[in-house]
Parts: sequence; C-alpha cells; structure tokens
Amino acid sequence: MERYQRGDVRAFGSLLERHEVRIYNYFLRTFGTSDVASDLTQDTFMRIVKGRKKFRRESKFATWMWRIAHNLSIDTFRRLKFRRHQSLDAPIKNEAGSATRLEQTGDPTTVSADGATYGKQFLDSLQDAIPLLEEDQREVFLLRQMEGLSFQQIADIQNVNVNTVKSRMRYALVKLRESLAKFAPDGGES
Repeated sequence: MERYQRGDVRAFGSLLERHEVRIYNYFLRTFGTSDVASDLTQDTFMRIVKGRKKFRRESKFATWMWRIAHNLSIDTFRRLKFRRHQSLDAPIKNEAGSATRLEQTGDPTTVSADGATYGKQFLDSLQDAIPLLEEDQREVFLLRQMEGLSFQQIADIQNVNVNTVKSRMRYALVKLRESLAKFAPDGGES
C-alpha cells in the first residue's frame, strides 16, 4: 500500500491479486449472489483507490480494507433490508432440473446414510442458515471462520470492543447450532 500511495500502480495490482478473492468470497457468503459479490468487491477496491491518500498506516492495510468491506455490507443490508428472504416458491436450479426451495425441503428423518450426501445436505443447510443470522453476528462468523481473522482484528474492523465480538460469535454459533440440530448425532433431540 505504501508503494501504491507513492504512485506505483503495479503495487495496486499486487494488492488486488492478494485480496480480491477473499473479499469476493466474503461478499458471496454474506449476500449469496455472485452479482452482488462482484459489485461490492469492485466497490471495495474503488474505495481503496479513491481513499489511498487517506490511509495513514495507523492499522494494517488488511484491517483498513476489511473495514471498507464492512461498511459496504452495512450499506447494502440497509438497501436490501426488505428483500432479504428468498421466497419458498421461487424457482431454483438443482441436479434434477428446476424446482422450488419448498419442493426440495426434505424430511429430516430421511437423511441418507451416504456420507457424501449427508455432508452436502449439511453444507447446503449451513449456507441457508448463515443469512438468517443477524448482520453483526453473520459478519463476525464469516470473518472468523471463513477468513481466519482474530477477534481483535474483527473488533478493529467493526469498531467495537473485543468482548462484543466474542459475544456476537457466541450468539451466532448458538443460532447455527439450533438451525443445524437435525445433523446432531442424536438427531437434535435433548
């Protein structure tokens, strides 16, 4: 980033190469569509370009970049607030052709014994459960579990106390555990 601030345009290419896929994947997991993820990734790097002179090295470049992505997420959630949930009768594509989400919802007691199928069902259920988390919990979960950031880095990005981040992570895990209870060894029963 220091080289880019001094005018080395190739340095920006290095930043883009190093971080673009991670930022894209974060937005893809957060919003679930490649179009939104692509747009927000581009917006993140455009803000880096426009704000390059404002970066003062008071924090790591990655923290600054994630803070930009965080702010874009908040803005996007506000815009999409009333369109967050997919309709159960909206068509979706699958291996067997097109169907609706409602038609594909199976009986959890008939989960296949085949490990690969079971694993895919678990991952699909996790993908469906993540968007149901509250925004701040979802972001903490994704940054911690998918990006491997420390609680302190996430606290810096969200501009909150590290204990707040840990609390958000705990609530996210509790909600995910509830959503994925059918995959528990005892079938989710206590």
